Amino acid sequence: MPSETILGISFFTGTVGEAIETIVRDGGLLVAPSGPGLATLPHQREYQQAVEGSDLALTDSGLLVILWNLFRRPKIPKISGYLYFRELAHHPLLREPDASFWVMPSEKEMRINLKWLNEAMGIPATEADCYLAPHYGDGTIEDDTLVAILEKRKPRMVIINIGGGVQERLGYTLRNRLSYRPGIVCTGAAIAFFTGQQANIPGWADRLHLGWLTRIISDPRRYLPRYAAAFRLVPLFFRYGRKSPAARN
Repeated sequence: MPSETILGISFFTGTVGEAIETIVRDGGLLVAPSGPGLATLPHQREYQQAVEGSDLALTDSGLLVILWNLFRRPKIPKISGYLYFRELAHHPLLREPDASFWVMPSEKEMRINLKWLNEAMGIPATEADCYLAPHYGDGTIEDDTLVAILEKRKPRMVIINIGGGVQERLGYTLRNRLSYRPGIVCTGAAIAFFTGQQANIPGWADRLHLGWLTRIISDPRRYLPRYAAAFRLVPLFFRYGRKSPAARN
């Protein structure tokens, strides 16, 4: 599997189609670390453990891709969580009964997401195929209730639609605790771009690494501080390169 190690994380450098088929075929944990998330690596031990220990990490951060392609070789492609989810949503597996299970952030968003999945995509997901995530605190996440549901149902794909920094820690725990190996996809709010809960990202903006800009324009008070913090990634990149930053809590 083609990859490039950056900040201790083995980032996948193949195509989005290859990334999808790898997770569908082999299962495992897929993460798409954002720039703001990567900027926290020296201070979030459990998050670092999850992204470094993932089976497939996408190059979601446009800032990271730009830095690498300017100063290192070989060049790497950008595969965003948005692009991955867009293509995954068309995969035949998701149209099979009981094949997918969805972790949702709230009841309101669950209903909006299910409507889109059913009506726009033809994916036969119901409330029984969903789990409303509780508030997860810092540190290692343990959710015995969710583990028990997944062990009973054994879906082939578990798609986690909650916030970055949390979803990776949850996915890592599920991957390590489940007795079987589903695909665990941590693309967070990607579904919200398609359901209208967040401003849609035009294809050209994603290709030009400007998805962050469309989010800031849609809600500057919410997203401007978040993406400003992402620039802490720049000194991390130059200090550590391929090496893992030393995480501390």
